[in-house]
Amino acid sequence: MTPFYRDDAIRQRLIEFLGGETLDQVTAAYVTHSDRSQFRRDQLMPPKELDWFLERDLDIARSLADSESLIFHLDIEYVNFDSPAEAHLDPERTFEIQEPVVRVIECLLLHWGIRPLHILTGQGHHFVWRVGRHTALAKRLVLLEPAPELRQECMEKVPPEFSHLIDATAQSSFSAQSLIMEYVAHRIKEDAAPLMEIPVEITAVHVGPSRSGRREIVSVDISEYGDPLYSRMVRQPFTYYLKPWMQGLADDPAVRGQIPLIRVVPLHEMDVRLALKVRQEEAEVRDLARRACVRIPEQTHGTAKLVEEYLTSPLRRFHQFFYSDHHDPVERWPQTYHQTPSHLLPPCIRVLLDDPNDRLLKPAGMQLVTRSLLAKGWHPRHIAGLIRSKFENPDYGWGLDWGDYNAAVRADFYTRIFAGLRATGLDELVDFNCVSTQEKGFCHYPCDAGNCLAPLRQTLLTHPML
Repeated sequence: MTPFYRDDAIRQRLIEFLGGETLDQVTAAYVTHSDRSQFRRDQLMPPKELDWFLERDLDIARSLADSESLIFHLDIEYVNFDSPAEAHLDPERTFEIQEPVVRVIECLLLHWGIRPLHILTGQGHHFVWRVGRHTALAKRLVLLEPAPELRQECMEKVPPEFSHLIDATAQSSFSAQSLIMEYVAHRIKEDAAPLMEIPVEITAVHVGPSRSGRREIVSVDISEYGDPLYSRMVRQPFTYYLKPWMQGLADDPAVRGQIPLIRVVPLHEMDVRLALKVRQEEAEVRDLARRACVRIPEQTHGTAKLVEEYLTSPLRRFHQFFYSDHHDPVERWPQTYHQTPSHLLPPCIRVLLDDPNDRLLKPAGMQLVTRSLLAKGWHPRHIAGLIRSKFENPDYGWGLDWGDYNAAVRADFYTRIFAGLRATGLDELVDFNCVSTQEKGFCHYPCDAGNCLAPLRQTLLTHPML
């Protein structure tokens, strides 16, 4: 164990973020790593095993699941599709780019009366707050669960040792939180996009080059709400940020030795520029731990105002439309989804449906399919059903273990995101064309005319969904 993790103040802040003053009081369901690419059941441990991670100098995350609270987590980060290490090589530019988005978020949260814990990560910002599970608001959220028929599928996969903490009510609430956080993401995109020179996207959607010549975005990354509650976690403040090493970015010969070791810190009594310096200095982070509380703040009143606003929004009307239909039953797929006439679709869509691994797993792949089939008159819930049918077909050799996730929830989430952006007018389809599709890397068999997406785009522009 390094001196950093042996520091009593550091350890106390880690316990504080887990929801208690001592390890036998904390409310988090589990602790785990945060910097691997995929969820691993064998690395989930009860909070009392925190020292196991400290002794190995690992990164640390806590479960979003909590015995006493509903945890709300908003993740903003810079993404560069051409140079994934860019955020770590040029952090000053990375965080300067995000400043307009952060200001918008701060204004929106202030408008709702939400005062979150603000954390600086390796690529962006986290905003975290909570609502008590036994409040009237929490009970109301359970009633907003959009797809109760999927709840049991999610519950069957909860690791048995945590089933007493991650129950059906918590999963129902998390599904409703997904709707609320989608609304938050809409508001951020709507207000921040006009202020930016690069796109503001919901999740990490591939884009073409911006004015800088780079394929880069600021991602409002709410993707955690597209998976079951038990499988998602949030990075702890005052922990090492090891993502460049855990995911192999630091092994690239072009950047080896250029990425500094940093720690995740709360934005406490300092601006971002100072925080970028502090996080590199162990002594300064240890000093910060003696001054900065990282207890997740309870924000029920403000969150209730946010929920009320969502319930009167156009997005809420779209959500009601989306869930007014259902996926076809699995036994009918050979007669329905498996008979989708992909040969009548443009080549870029056809290859996504006929050879989906792994392009259909990427947000931009699901966006392309969703836009195209909406233009063909499909109900968005059936687009999700089609995508689900692909995910659940083992013949495609998915590297993702669907035993750890849920194909139906994932397909619903992304289809709902992209269809909802179009339904509310936030997606103006500026990149729904052959040139942009090629720039994104999703045009593998170009059509002869070079404009095969134009008729589909025109249909979407002239025929509103709602």
